[in-house]
Amino acid sequence: MQIVLATHNQHKVDELRRILAPQLVGVEVLAYDGPEPVENGATFTENALIKARAAAAHTGLPAIADDSGICVDVLGGSPGIFSARWAGPSKDAEENLRLLLWQVSDIADDHRGAHFTCAAALVLPDGTERTVVGEWPGQLLHEPNGANGFGYDPIFLPDGYAISAAELSAHVKNQVSHRAIAFESLLPLVREVLGAP
Repeated sequence: MQIVLATHNQHKVDELRRILAPQLVGVEVLAYDGPEPVENGATFTENALIKARAAAAHTGLPAIADDSGICVDVLGGSPGIFSARWAGPSKDAEENLRLLLWQVSDIADDHRGAHFTCAAALVLPDGTERTVVGEWPGQLLHEPNGANGFGYDPIFLPDGYAISAAELSAHVKNQVSHRAIAFESLLPLVREVLGAP
């Protein structure tokens, strides 16, 4: 039995394999190598479905996709769905991080609330669809810390921790992150529709 991860982001492929593989015994988790669809949805859930539908149609396999980003309270929830392109279409993670830090540079700690959101979607070639959403609350730091993780992880301080998301071990992050929360909710649906143990 096979399932495809509808992303070209190798960081996400690695992270999702670490989250999913132990939970889906007998299911081969494949990376997607097809065309990248236009993510023109207005929500994380819409964009996750766009990606999963494209991968399922291209491969003929069940497809899992996620769309995720950081939502900053004082910015009205932005960058949100624009997180990957916040500093422009090049999707430069360092530029995105720098721009966001500059935008909140004069904001006091008690107004730096933020959360990561992850919408996860499962789409089968027969058109069956399931979606879930996970959130990871915290706040923005004033400068990057840590070399683990990717994207905005170095400037995100998760609630209940004294270190950034980029300072957490992969093992811990894969248990507490927005992506872990979303996929923990999605896994029973995956098992149900695939008939996996």
